Amino acid sequence: MLFLTILTLYTSRVVLEQLGVEDFGIYSIVGGIVTMLSFFNSSMSVATQRYMSFDIGRNDFKQLNKTFNSSLLIYMFIGLLIVLLLETVGLWYVNNRLVFPEEKSFSVNVVYQFSILTFLVNLTQLPYNALILAREKMQVYTYVTILDTTLKLAVLYLLFLGENKLILYSGLVFTVTVIVQVVYHVYCHKRFEETRISFTKDKKYLKELLSFSGWNLFGNIAAVARNQGINLVLNIFFGVILNAAYAIAIQVQNAVGSFVANFQKAINPQIIKNYANGQNKDAIRLMSAGSKYSFFLMLFFAVPLLIHTEYILQLWLMEVPKYSIVFVKLVIVFSMVESISGPLMTMVQATGKVKWYQIVIGGLIFLNLPISYFLMKWNKAPEVFYYVMISIGILSLIIRLFFLRSLVNMKISQFILKTILPIMLVSSFISFFVYMFRNKMILVDNWKVFIINVAIEMLVCIFTILILGLNRNEKKMLLNVVRKYTKI
Repeated sequence: MLFLTILTLYTSRVVLEQLGVEDFGIYSIVGGIVTMLSFFNSSMSVATQRYMSFDIGRNDFKQLNKTFNSSLLIYMFIGLLIVLLLETVGLWYVNNRLVFPEEKSFSVNVVYQFSILTFLVNLTQLPYNALILAREKMQVYTYVTILDTTLKLAVLYLLFLGENKLILYSGLVFTVTVIVQVVYHVYCHKRFEETRISFTKDKKYLKELLSFSGWNLFGNIAAVARNQGINLVLNIFFGVILNAAYAIAIQVQNAVGSFVANFQKAINPQIIKNYANGQNKDAIRLMSAGSKYSFFLMLFFAVPLLIHTEYILQLWLMEVPKYSIVFVKLVIVFSMVESISGPLMTMVQATGKVKWYQIVIGGLIFLNLPISYFLMKWNKAPEVFYYVMISIGILSLIIRLFFLRSLVNMKISQFILKTILPIMLVSSFISFFVYMFRNKMILVDNWKVFIINVAIEMLVCIFTILILGLNRNEKKMLLNVVRKYTKI
């Protein structure tokens, strides 16, 4: 993940240099329009992951084959529906409402079509991806992700050969997506018998999958409205330059958040399998620990980023788009809040009782868009939407706890004691440390001083987490792991 993060950040820098701020913003907003309709496949992806893990937890591989084929059939239908929407409503919006220079019209439309093709290829990959994660073949997922990132790095050097770099870049990204999809398909068909294609005629099971994903659909629409809708609102009020700044913030969020995302991908199947086997206490214990570890993992990278945001962005990008610094700071804070919620969401999905959860939480998340729109219109401050996202993220976390109390009989007081309290203790101490030594930390004039400061900050994080964040059993477990791999 460290290797991937470095490659991702380097890739973003070169893409920004090659495309320029304006074209980089165009690529972000055009791709965002396509991504907005990803709520269809996102909701189905959650359902696929849940049902596959459930089948494996019960050792029912005949049912697993039915789940795979049922989800594949539904994805095909979703793909046709999304293409219809993108080539009608989406295409109209791009050419009639999107704000971009008139001379970029041809490039924008070509990029839009490549974005649709890339989206469709990714759509066919999702059942295979879900199966690999449900089977807990994390090494395969890691290798293919490294291949994907390495190929995208190779794309950068091909950019030097083209004149219209915006079109060339979108075409090359599509090519990389096809290659990665082929690798996933070949691996799964060779290793897993349940990928044998035999489209099911079990309408009752298809209806069950669609019903589960249908309620998730509402939550995913809300999430897309928050993430990509905000991008469109920024475009309306401030143009493509602010879209570039937003894209930079999302790149940082994805790079740092990938550590937590992949950690949660490793524990999520275990949470679902424990619940499927009737081991509720183990599932809750793993969920609580996962929330705490996710936050600490995010904190480890967030502290240096929050302290040295300006220096890091200048070192990384050379030309830093306006508002990028404040966007990056705020998106890191938001990501830290969301990292706690990840395992809680998985626990709710494991129960299968998602109707009212999605209505309430999805409704809250959807409020990000209208509230942010009116606040931006009122005070013209683009960063205000992140304050809205952080506030709603905290409120959503609290409400999730009450849902879990009802669904799996989880004691909120125990979650606060074992998860929230250690998080608050660690965060408070590190905040105090940063406040006391802020002048020495922020004043960085060369990369050597920067590396020394970051090393000190990370060490402070590690020791604070060890002393204040972990209980006695966790410290003992960690010590055993260290002894095992160092042979002490």
